Amino acid sequence: MVKIAMMGDNVVDCYLARGEMFPGGNCLNVSVYVSRFGGQSAYVGAIGKDRAGDLIHAALASERVDVTRLRRLEGSTAYCLIGHRNADRIFLDFDLGVSMFTPTQEDLNFLSSFQAVHIGQSSGLDPWVAAVSSKSLLSYDFSTRREPEHRREIGRYCYLASVSGAGLDENELAAIASELLACGSKWVLVTRGRAGAVLHSDSVSYRTPARLVEPVDTLGAGDTFIARTLFGLLKEEAPQDILDHAAEAAAATCQYYGAIGHASAIDIGKMTPEILRGARHVQDEKTA
Repeated sequence: MVKIAMMGDNVVDCYLARGEMFPGGNCLNVSVYVSRFGGQSAYVGAIGKDRAGDLIHAALASERVDVTRLRRLEGSTAYCLIGHRNADRIFLDFDLGVSMFTPTQEDLNFLSSFQAVHIGQSSGLDPWVAAVSSKSLLSYDFSTRREPEHRREIGRYCYLASVSGAGLDENELAAIASELLACGSKWVLVTRGRAGAVLHSDSVSYRTPARLVEPVDTLGAGDTFIARTLFGLLKEEAPQDILDHAAEAAAATCQYYGAIGHASAIDIGKMTPEILRGARHVQDEKTA
């Protein structure tokens, strides 16, 4: 059994045009996908004692994700307001709520029973990356963060380093991958949306094209790719097979709303009238 823990960000993604909110966030999404792929999954994070927190807790439990180290705090669960243009998501506004937390020694000890731990750059947990990597293999999502000094600092601890290729050409992405490998990362995954993905090691690179589907919502596709790649590496599957399976899974994620589904009516009460008016104005301009 592949055992992977995720520690870090969560959010409810609020689709104002649909009046629905969905559990999300890089680390939370990866925890659910790992479970769906057949792994033993756990999520370490913080949510509020509100209806959005109830939704996240219920979704994780129904997906068989271990929530032993999920704390519920006073304050609001993080949220993000989402718009869409041709199924591609547009981030309109957000509030981090209580999602930024300080890991305890008990959290770190809990991670030592897993083969790997996944953390995303948006989780605010960089100061604990070294400690986490001493407990288990580290998967880290750099997303679109580009500073070379950040790559050098974090990359040396990574078993799997994931990078979003948005806005960069192939040569730029190859240079980033080479830098991460030189720092000490064992594997580097570069996702490029409709341009497919590349998995790099010191000796060889593997490629897969994107699977052509008519997308409903692309939110969560990159997280799906990360989860399936990490899962496959730990299962010691052939790298090319891993990429192909990941591409199929990411395409499937684009076929429904929300990163993991589990829709619920938006908790409008937690958003100020100013935020709602501003977001609706932007959404009217930017979404089809």
